[in-house]
Amino acid sequence: MSANLYIVPYDFTSVGDAALKTALFLAKPRKTAIQLLNIVSEKSKAQETLNRLNEVIKNLDLSIGSVEVTPNVVIGNIFEDIPKVAKEHDARIIIMGTHGAVGMQKVFGSFAIKVLSNSDIPFVIVQEGGVLEKLENIVIPIEISKESLQILNVAGEVALTFDSKIHVIAEYETDERLNQQLKVRVSLVEKHYKEKGIDATVHIIKERGSFNQNIIKYVMANNGDMIALSYFTSSILPQFEKFTQNVITNDKKIPCLVINAKANSFFYF
Repeated sequence: MSANLYIVPYDFTSVGDAALKTALFLAKPRKTAIQLLNIVSEKSKAQETLNRLNEVIKNLDLSIGSVEVTPNVVIGNIFEDIPKVAKEHDARIIIMGTHGAVGMQKVFGSFAIKVLSNSDIPFVIVQEGGVLEKLENIVIPIEISKESLQILNVAGEVALTFDSKIHVIAEYETDERLNQQLKVRVSLVEKHYKEKGIDATVHIIKERGSFNQNIIKYVMANNGDMIALSYFTSSILPQFEKFTQNVITNDKKIPCLVINAKANSFFYF
């Protein structure tokens, strides 16, 4: 992946604004360029949309030496063409807003999950009011599956850029065999980050309640700025994978860094 481009799908809403502001924050330390992307359904809408994107860019408060922001209008649909455009441009991250999972979306899944399931590029997903403005603590929930560890390299790279501390959390396994497997995973994680010179701590959660709820509790108690996790599901319909959906639409509006584990087998370590 290129270190020089972030893609921001932009729909002229406050959620799109949150994604753009987050992208500007993430891009500035590396002076990474940002492409403001809008997908239109027909060619007749392209020029007007391009004009609107240019107006948004014109009104951005970009300081001298800051990142470059360019517009792009594509005819297609968001589920296929956001990942396609990002791959064609060798983008490093897609930074996308989500309106959350409300009403019927609780049944059919949020747009963010559907787009994510078609991409092998990491996402940062933000909600309205959840703009990322500092990145001192990153919380990474893992489990015994090897897929859950795929996020570690991506999150570690972000941590190195922002000098962030990483908090790896896992749910306690009452089964002794599974608990031993978890200990092995934890030792791998600790070794991995130590070798990279990343400040990291590991915490095993023994509190009652769902892992989703305990993740948010831990984040709030430890001043977490971002949750980083792998998305993977064995379901034929990925929108029914509730764990990731519930995390990325958390009611505290904490931004999430997510990768599609099924499409990223090369991220194993």
